[in-house]
Order: sequence, then structure tokens, then C-alpha cells
Amino acid sequence: MAWIDVCGSDDLQPDSGVCALVAGQQVALFYLPEEGTVYAIHNYDPFGNANVLSRGLIGDINGQPVVASPLYKQHFNLETGVCLEDETVQIPVYKVQIDGARVKVNSEASS
Repeated sequence: MAWIDVCGSDDLQPDSGVCALVAGQQVALFYLPEEGTVYAIHNYDPFGNANVLSRGLIGDINGQPVVASPLYKQHFNLETGVCLEDETVQIPVYKVQIDGARVKVNSEASS
């Protein structure tokens, strides 16, 4: 496992997404302060064929934390990467850790 320091924790936007470059891949980071959680998924929207997921709206559907793509509005589970509208589609997810005031992302995606 290779942990990559991507930004300071103060660079995260509460209840919103930011994009970071992790081992040459665009990764969308979502900070939910009420849960004290940071999620990381690949930034690429497979339906819109564009790196835009960090600009999506985050929310909760049936207890699942999700991001809605800003293009065609598909919802992706932030924990698993699975698309709620088409479960055959899944995007990579990354492990995240806060180390002091730094945010680190594991460079190995899981799906």
C-alpha cells in the first residue's frame, strides 16, 4: 500500500468535493464533517466520459452516502463506487486517512 499525501485537511470543502492527482489519476475527495468522514472515488464519470464527479452533489439515498454526477445525474455510492441506477457500473474507490493536518490517499484503488 502506498499512501500519497495529497493536501492539507483545511483544503477540504465541507459537504463538497475537491479533486486531487493521485499516482497520475484524478481522485474526487468528499468531506462530510458531521460524520467526520472523507471519501475518495475516481473523478471519471463513465456515463458522461468526463472527469467531473468532484463537482457533483453529495447526499444520502436509503442510508448510502452518494454523489450525483453533474452531467447525467447518476448516483455513485461513495463507499463502494457502485452506480445506484445501473449496478453493473462501478468506479474505483480509494482509502483515505487524515494524518495530523494532512490528507493521504492510498494509491491502490479498490472496486
